[in-house]
Amino acid sequence: MSIRSSLASHSAALRKLALASLCAIGMGLALTASAEKPYPEPAAKDRTCYLFAYFTGNNPDQEQIRFAVSRDGRHFFALNGDKPVLDAKTFARTGGVRDPHIMRNEDGGFYMVATDMTSSKGWDSNRGLVLLKSDDLINWSAKAINFPERFPEMPGIRDVLHVWAPQTIYDPAAKRYLIYVALMFKGGVNRMYGVYANDDFTDLEGEPMYMFGKPGVHVLDADIIKFNGKYHMFYCGKEKVISDTLFPGKWEDPEPDYKLDPGFAIEGSSVYPLVNTDTYVFMGDLFRDGRWYFAETKDMKTFTQGDFSVDFHARHGSVVSIARSELDAVLKKWGKPEKFELPRQNNPIIEAFYADPGTLYSEKTGKYYIYPTHDGVPGWGGKDFQVFSSDDLKNWKYERTILTLGEDVKWSSGNAWAPCIMERRQPDGSYKYYFYFCGALKGDGRKCVGVAVADDPLGPFVDTGKPIVDFKPAGVRGGQEIDPDVFHDPVSGKYYLYWGNGYMAGGELADDMLSVKRDTVKVFQPGRTFREGTNVIYRDGKYYFSWSVDDTGSPNYHVRYATADSPLGDLTVPRDNIVIEKDVSRGILGTGHHQILKVHGTDDEWRIVYHRFAWQNGKVMDGPGFHREVCIDKLEFNPDGSIKKVVPTL
Repeated sequence: MSIRSSLASHSAALRKLALASLCAIGMGLALTASAEKPYPEPAAKDRTCYLFAYFTGNNPDQEQIRFAVSRDGRHFFALNGDKPVLDAKTFARTGGVRDPHIMRNEDGGFYMVATDMTSSKGWDSNRGLVLLKSDDLINWSAKAINFPERFPEMPGIRDVLHVWAPQTIYDPAAKRYLIYVALMFKGGVNRMYGVYANDDFTDLEGEPMYMFGKPGVHVLDADIIKFNGKYHMFYCGKEKVISDTLFPGKWEDPEPDYKLDPGFAIEGSSVYPLVNTDTYVFMGDLFRDGRWYFAETKDMKTFTQGDFSVDFHARHGSVVSIARSELDAVLKKWGKPEKFELPRQNNPIIEAFYADPGTLYSEKTGKYYIYPTHDGVPGWGGKDFQVFSSDDLKNWKYERTILTLGEDVKWSSGNAWAPCIMERRQPDGSYKYYFYFCGALKGDGRKCVGVAVADDPLGPFVDTGKPIVDFKPAGVRGGQEIDPDVFHDPVSGKYYLYWGNGYMAGGELADDMLSVKRDTVKVFQPGRTFREGTNVIYRDGKYYFSWSVDDTGSPNYHVRYATADSPLGDLTVPRDNIVIEKDVSRGILGTGHHQILKVHGTDDEWRIVYHRFAWQNGKVMDGPGFHREVCIDKLEFNPDGSIKKVVPTL
């Protein structure tokens, strides 16, 4: 907060916050503890929308938290008609809050901190802050902390006049969340203090400790961001210091060529990145004339004004990047602003990093399901399998984790890869679901195929206790026993399992679906292009075998196909047999490990569900083999039955 005549606002960032002992209903919003987020947060590259938390002025009705949204981080539109989304009267001791700072925590939820104060009581009236926490941006828990009461042994705390503009940052050295806040004691000036939050962010631990200050100078409204290995603290609007460590830090003067001069009195500074670029935005409250200052920087030293706008009057606030699903949730809750436009990019269809999608249309539920590899884990080392559902193949909902290797699957130590699933109706009209998956065998690490069974597409799935494929077919010496595909032959009514990396094999399943009939196992000859990821479908009397070519970490990873006259017949490989491949001009690389799915209720409508590389900052992410995203596109056939080459889309 500012010691100036108009006390602007405050950038306060809070990561993990408090469970509310003071829970209530306000503005139609339940301030209650929300459930633990059931799946990892959307990947950073998928958080392409933005949310702005702010307050609006100097009376209790204006000293409330409001939200605005943006699809590009530059042009913001107020939610809820610029009315509060939280009623501070239900959780703040003073009945109002200023300087909200919002951030995403390491668990994928959100923290927000704010100054517990209404200016109508005087600029020296506040004694504490408010901690807020949410998993979904809609349901929040809150706790007000009064510093003289919470830290009675702290020297001078009884005479504290300001507990202003708190913010939070994760301290990787301490592996804890640090709240930093401007404190001013009677007869002194504002200086920055830091205090750690407890593990579940319901309280503060220890006493606030001195962090940074200057003799005779008010230091407040600090915003800290890590950039190129150093911590940059912006304070008092445009001032900056730098440190190699966070807390305690040795804060030093900025680079000699550092220059930030808005040309107006400014406070409440905040810095946020524009996702998938190397650009950061500095914003601040031009409190004297009711405007905002925005500038872009790539080096934290030089700043250039760009094209930014807000359709509301805001004071000291902060911005956090959010995913499309999170944006949809707040628009559903508080309505879409009149002039807000939301162009859609339909691929990828699942947020965060996933690959190797196994697909299912369920007759039981009338829904589609995707069971992918949980990606983004170095060395392809994931242990969990998740499931997503959809009514229309366009909008996908995360459901739950259905199987964990090492826990639910005792024989496997990890490498949860490339699942597939089959729904089978039982004689009594009920359904069983057979989930085939890859896992590393405990002891020697060999990759094998396992199977788990459930009565519902969402589980619970029960592993059979041993691999279904832990052998190499006769004549095969190399490769791996991975990438299963299960197929129901509509002609014979039989079920088949296919697998293999480096070789393509398949065999008929036993009647119980839990073992392969060894005497039926065949090694196919698709040509030298085969690598892995077999998929089999039936259409108009032909069996279509498709597979992935090259390595999954290669930009040239793509899909080819062949045909056969039976599920275990010899393959006929067309001359032009590419199903889908990269499109460098649009940054689409590594298109592979797919399944072809018929749209339910249609005569001949098909989709290909596959993965490709994730991009960030205009390039493929580090570790392209395990930073992949799931996409879907239309697949069509020519009149002669050949597959038209798919054009991958955004």
